[in-house]
Amino acid sequence: MTPTPSPVQVGTGPVSFADVIAVARDGAPVSLTAEALAAIEQARAVVDKLAEEPTPAYGISTGFGALATRHIPTEMRVQLQKSLVRSHAAGSGPEVEREVVRALMLLRLSTLATGHTGIRSETAQLIASLLSHGITPVVHEYGSLGCSGDLAPLSHCALALLGEGQVRDASGTLVPAAEALAAAGLAPVELGAKEGLALINGTDGMLGMLVMALTDLEVLMRTADIAAAMSVEGQLGTDRVFAPELQAIRPHPGQADSAANLVAILRDSGVVASHRGPDCNRVQDAYSLRCSPQVHGAARDTLAHCSTVATRELASAVDNPVVIEDRVESNGNFHGAPVAYVLDFAAIVAADVASISERRTDRFLDKARNHGLPPFLADDPGVDSGHMIAQYTQAAIVSELKRLAAPASVDSIPSSAMQEDHVSMGWSAARKLRRSVDGLTRVLAIEVLTAARALDLRVSTSSTNEMLPAPATAAVIALLRDRGVAGPGPDRHLSPEIETCVELVRSGAVLAAVESVIGDLR
Repeated sequence: MTPTPSPVQVGTGPVSFADVIAVARDGAPVSLTAEALAAIEQARAVVDKLAEEPTPAYGISTGFGALATRHIPTEMRVQLQKSLVRSHAAGSGPEVEREVVRALMLLRLSTLATGHTGIRSETAQLIASLLSHGITPVVHEYGSLGCSGDLAPLSHCALALLGEGQVRDASGTLVPAAEALAAAGLAPVELGAKEGLALINGTDGMLGMLVMALTDLEVLMRTADIAAAMSVEGQLGTDRVFAPELQAIRPHPGQADSAANLVAILRDSGVVASHRGPDCNRVQDAYSLRCSPQVHGAARDTLAHCSTVATRELASAVDNPVVIEDRVESNGNFHGAPVAYVLDFAAIVAADVASISERRTDRFLDKARNHGLPPFLADDPGVDSGHMIAQYTQAAIVSELKRLAAPASVDSIPSSAMQEDHVSMGWSAARKLRRSVDGLTRVLAIEVLTAARALDLRVSTSSTNEMLPAPATAAVIALLRDRGVAGPGPDRHLSPEIETCVELVRSGAVLAAVESVIGDLR
């Protein structure tokens, strides 16, 4: 039985990457600290004071967006908040994944806890309660322009706080929000002044997806080094090009780390040692082998920048208007450009790392380039096709990743009667990045699968025991074989083996197998 994860406490400071993952993916319960509740109450007092004054204050006693010029009388302000949430909950398309919605809710709560939004404490507490009870509002694929934040997705979450709309309960069953709240012993809230805007005016959806993607890509970048090492080894490549003194003369930190990983993974490889002597007539390996650290390293450095931006965003209070000391000020911090740009950068990284992985894989299958291995690594070429179509699958995914690498953030369609005349499209960038991460996972899995088969063939066709793989790569091969992925032989149904390998890459099991032998990779 899976143990219940430790609660995540949301205070006035930023939540961490680990907090986001714990809540979004592991279902961790959430609570607000006393410090956060005090900050919320202090900001709320400012909003209540402004609501009583005759001078209009945006978001408190006015309409929204292009309708901000209308002053709303006191007796209509409760309806104003309901109307805002109901009208903005206008999403369409498939349901967004549970982990995305939970991340979105946590990050909105984190902004509310800063004391800059004017939310009431009971409203903030209800968000924490929904997360803790596993109640997930239904959010749809389309509806956010990434400015003024993720309006439609956040509005669907806010709608659940009113006891309206549809949610998934802890078991995943689709039920009316009012029914789920009642079953959990929770009561819906009636929003007060400013609370509607405070609940929906943030970049939390795109940021949550960025954090999760970066967490996944951290594992995939090290797994890419493993796959590359297996390909270098299986294709009788050299490890000398990865020497630290060669990396030092082009001092990119990601490149140095990737090269160091390759050296460590290939250490004590009988295959590499077998052609290291003076009899080897290979002058240079192909770019896809020799330049792996340069490509993987550039990817790492780009993702490091993305992580820096994400960390800054986690420390931000994104709302408009915001409570600053004893006043409320309009601002543009809801614009998603900082997040949208790095979401697009990360999609470029995923596409290019997948591209070089596919090229390494393809070299295994061509008898003119695989240095003595059978065509397509087939058992009986002609009768058997081996991994021929596995490479087709890689190629199809890489082609899709190239399309997904086209940036969403360069587009903008004006909205709200030209009041919101430049938007980030960050939500769209985040949605395509999730597909990119999945695609990269699959491409790397096929490279690992193919390289493992090639290394087994090297061993089986060698007349001596010298052609043994490195201990680290041997651990990956053993993992695959232990999980039911058979070694070389006549053709069989390949898709289940690919899916097994995909899950081993996605879960970090391939990385763990290597690190169990040689220690942590960089």
